[in-house]
Amino acid sequence: MRPTKKILIGAIVALAILCAGTSLGSSGISFGDTLRVLLNKLLRLPLIAEVEPRNISIIWNLRFPRALLAFMVGGALSISGTVFQSVLKNQLASPYILGVSSGASLGAGLIMLSGLVIPVIGAFTLPAAGFVFGLATVFLVIGFASKLDKAMSNNTVILFGMVFSLFVNALLTTLTAMYREELKNLLHWQMGSFSMKGWSYVGLMFPFLILGTAGIIRYTREMDILTFGEDEARTMGVDAGGIRKRLLTFSAVLTGAAVALSGAIGFVDLIAPHLARKIVGSSHRHSLPMAFLTGGSLLVVTDLIARTVVTPSELPVGAVTAIIGAPFFAWVYFRKR
Repeated sequence: MRPTKKILIGAIVALAILCAGTSLGSSGISFGDTLRVLLNKLLRLPLIAEVEPRNISIIWNLRFPRALLAFMVGGALSISGTVFQSVLKNQLASPYILGVSSGASLGAGLIMLSGLVIPVIGAFTLPAAGFVFGLATVFLVIGFASKLDKAMSNNTVILFGMVFSLFVNALLTTLTAMYREELKNLLHWQMGSFSMKGWSYVGLMFPFLILGTAGIIRYTREMDILTFGEDEARTMGVDAGGIRKRLLTFSAVLTGAAVALSGAIGFVDLIAPHLARKIVGSSHRHSLPMAFLTGGSLLVVTDLIARTVVTPSELPVGAVTAIIGAPFFAWVYFRKR
């Protein structure tokens, strides 16, 4: 089957998962009613059957924006993970493993604790801080790793990423402990959650998702060429160093905003790129959109598990992804040895 047909099927499956994520929950709402309400709200189609006003409010004001935000965050992290694995030629690289998510968490945590709002950008201060700190972290990790190991081996890059991640997490933990009145909220956010996050969060995520994704898709051809090595890329007129920096910057846009708005949710950015390459191959023209669909769907399902398995309480989404992702990481690591 052609990759474009697989992506089309993936898009249909992703839409079905998004509807299922909106339909299922503590309050039973049928899949049909959910679909009717969404078609009515999004496409202005008439409601052909009676739907309780309470259910319309639950679907449109609570569940759909939550599921949509989870899908956008999962897609953003997965595209970012695809870029990291491609640019660093390391199938274990991801924003979470390399400490970018931790850096973005520190930036977002500082904004939350200080209450700082930059007048020009207003509410976008939070995701912007995630982007700046995430970008700084990735360049520090790669800079230190390249100083010690010119070949940038898997072990060196991953080791430095983990060390930076632990260091930044320790800074954030120390900072959190100094503000005990905010301790519970910050810990809950750090573990990843989409609880009580509505349309305003979707609106904050959307421009970062468009900017980062558009910037990365522009370089799909160059990313394919870079997989053959820097010398080959130079002979074909590709500025490997410049392209790499731009790709990492756009990836930090995606990761920083996603982490700032949802918390540090790991392993989606590792799993989805692998699954996407298995389905459509390694061409970035196909693997990037498939990674977006796969990662978005995966996080909608994970969020559904997190909010339904121990009702009326909720599990942190980051804990659920870690339970799935940690064995997957070990499998990829030992398979490559």
